[in-house]
Amino acid sequence: MSEEILRVENLKIYYKSMWGDYRVVDDVCLSVYKGEIFGVAGESGCGKSTLVEGILRLVKPPGYIAGGRIIFEGKDLLGLSEEELRRIRWRKISYVPQGAMNALNPVLRIEEQMIDAIIDHLGYLPKEKGREFAAAALEAVGLPHEVLKMYPHELSGGMRQRVIIATAIALSPSLVVADEPITALDVVTTRTVLETLAMLRDKYGITVVFVSHDMAAHAELVDKLAIMYAGKIVEVGNVNSVFYDPLHPYTRGLIEAIPKLDKKTIKPIPGLAPSPLEWPPGCRFHPRCLFAIERCKKELPELKEVGSGRLVACHLVQG
Repeated sequence: MSEEILRVENLKIYYKSMWGDYRVVDDVCLSVYKGEIFGVAGESGCGKSTLVEGILRLVKPPGYIAGGRIIFEGKDLLGLSEEELRRIRWRKISYVPQGAMNALNPVLRIEEQMIDAIIDHLGYLPKEKGREFAAAALEAVGLPHEVLKMYPHELSGGMRQRVIIATAIALSPSLVVADEPITALDVVTTRTVLETLAMLRDKYGITVVFVSHDMAAHAELVDKLAIMYAGKIVEVGNVNSVFYDPLHPYTRGLIEAIPKLDKKTIKPIPGLAPSPLEWPPGCRFHPRCLFAIERCKKELPELKEVGSGRLVACHLVQG
């Protein structure tokens, strides 16, 4: 087995409100290994984006990290000072944010934005050296160095997205966290972004955490897949195992909801996801589960290993 690069232990991320705490990420555990593309999937509102923001300690008030550990390359990120964490961000672990295409400043050329980010994280650096870093990063994602002189509005959506990815890898991090990088993109651009992320792993050995509600994209890109529901991880496994033999009813529902050419209709999961202000008792999926038994309504299932590298939190699955 390859070396573990990231381990999340019992992570809790809550948001304060006048009605109480919204438990958006509630006791999450996961492990990511070097050289793999690790996917996190689930419906909107399940806590995916908050989870990865927490990993980089980017959660802002009224949100706060209520407990847990985030071990990256042997260091607990929650125990580091802001200055220590700053030395790790971008150089060791970088972030492609949700809505990344809108992260570019429309009145600055691409080179100004990329060079500013590079110098900001490396300290003093001659501007020409920063330009070399930026040009090399653009080349790595398949963009010509001429893009440096262009403004964001002169680029297509896919090119802007790849500029953001290039900025994230400019300092050769060992881990890139991509939060919904294909949201609102057309199918051709989506394909380009997925190929770029796969290339980062295959050519440069960069580990990728890929967050998306698009199950079809996960099937094409990732090596290992974690399914998240109502603030908790409910299933983890090799992507082929998860798709061909889903163990959790929620996972099965997500897969069955993927549009298929040979079917005229899709099969949605009934009901709506619960509020993180008041999770239902027992298994959080039981109000929507067609297979729920009495035990599901009372007892919260633990995430347990049921095979080599296969984890599931469901009373219906025998360990």
